[in-house]
Amino acid sequence: MADHWQGRRVLVTGHTGFKGSWLALWLHRLGAEVTGIALDPPTTPSLFAEARIAELVDHHVCDIRDLARVHEIFAKARPEVVFHLAAQPLVRLSYEQPVETFDTNVMGTVHLLEAARLVGSVEAFVCITTDKCYENREWVWPYRESDPMGGYDPYSSSKGCAELVVSAYRRSFFPVQAIGEGGMALASVRAGNVIGGGDWALDRLLPDLVRAFERGEAPAIRSPSAVRPWQHVLEALHGYLLIAERLLADEGEFADAWNFGPADSDARPVSWIVAQLQALWGETKPPQPWTGAVPHEAGLLRLDTSKARALLGWSPVLPLGEALGWIVEWHKAFAAGGDARHLTQDQIDRYRALLG
Repeated sequence: MADHWQGRRVLVTGHTGFKGSWLALWLHRLGAEVTGIALDPPTTPSLFAEARIAELVDHHVCDIRDLARVHEIFAKARPEVVFHLAAQPLVRLSYEQPVETFDTNVMGTVHLLEAARLVGSVEAFVCITTDKCYENREWVWPYRESDPMGGYDPYSSSKGCAELVVSAYRRSFFPVQAIGEGGMALASVRAGNVIGGGDWALDRLLPDLVRAFERGEAPAIRSPSAVRPWQHVLEALHGYLLIAERLLADEGEFADAWNFGPADSDARPVSWIVAQLQALWGETKPPQPWTGAVPHEAGLLRLDTSKARALLGWSPVLPLGEALGWIVEWHKAFAAGGDARHLTQDQIDRYRALLG
């Protein structure tokens, strides 16, 4: 994998967020020259700040809704690869800020694709959306990449719209047949609920649990029976990197949409996650029912990853139980004074060893 990235000019949007911070560290570990576009970190603390990622990348504070500024950064960096992660990523916040959510997640994506189209240096563009982009009918079988886009809430709908934008740009400006002739290869990727150390986001289950355990409080749980495709953040990022590598190799069939989710046995309800994390943490206080408002959220959501397994050779290697153990290990070590960068890099190296 490192051979593909040594010296590569890579632009990551959203590199100050949880997932973007993990990706920036992994790319730096592989020898890439990383440029980052993002707002300030969304939480305090943040993995971006604690791991001192600004020291490792060309860091730009920029709102992707600012088209002129986006063009300026692209012109300076002249990236070969773009990973677009910047977003308003929270379902509950999207109910409070629907205009900002659509503006960031839809028009922000348009701005980045326009900048990539005009700069002329980009060979591979990977747009990260979400498993929630599908029209969720609450059925028991998992969603395939060919299923309709949709979304009940503003966040999910905005991500479905972003997928439509990617499809339109691919057909209009980046046709697959032009990839081997210098055209940009464009893919979109849809991952499940990513989890991992260094996530301090609000209104997400794992960070909420960790905060409660660290304070010695009983966690308040909403939607305990909801089933989600939980997976460690490194599982999804591995898929994104593999897709980019195939796009860089001018393999046009990979300029498409891709699902990355856990094994079927790891699509677990919220109540199972809570019980497992409590046991790993050594916490005995029973969870309390959520007493606040609960906007609509899907009760059942699973992803079909057979396409990635068959054509890309990707498959999850870190079972959910072990992934939860890695999270507990990360946060307990950090609380004891461990260095966030070293803790994260160590888990990246251990994950790469699992890949063989």
